[in-house]
Amino acid sequence: MATLKEPKTLIDSAYLTKGTIGNVGMPGAPIAHFSLVVNAASGTVSGMVEITQAIDSAPIEVKVTGNVRATGYGEVTKIVSLSGEYVVSVPPPAIGSYLQKFEAHMDINNEWNGTGGFSYGSHNIENVPVKSEN
Repeated sequence: MATLKEPKTLIDSAYLTKGTIGNVGMPGAPIAHFSLVVNAASGTVSGMVEITQAIDSAPIEVKVTGNVRATGYGEVTKIVSLSGEYVVSVPPPAIGSYLQKFEAHMDINNEWNGTGGFSYGSHNIENVPVKSEN
């Protein structure tokens, strides 16, 4: 039986994870591509999310922070929550921009695969696959 070792440094307890939230391959479906640094010791997460959609629009980039919590049972071993804001520019002839909220949640296993959802602007995407690219 293996024993757990305490991390020697903060770097020993941090790792990078990448993946997607959404129905990849479904035409027109919005996809959240995440690249996150996870501090396993503190349970904090920070990184970037890029929202893409197979329509004529530019990707949305969001700096996010959040938490990862262990469930302690079953196939869903982690619950992740993310939040952030991104700038939306108003189309001409108006002038200006404003901040829009982004939120995401994931119910995942240790390989970062599972289900989740995200919301941005007036869009709310729920119960979609979470797939790791690690």
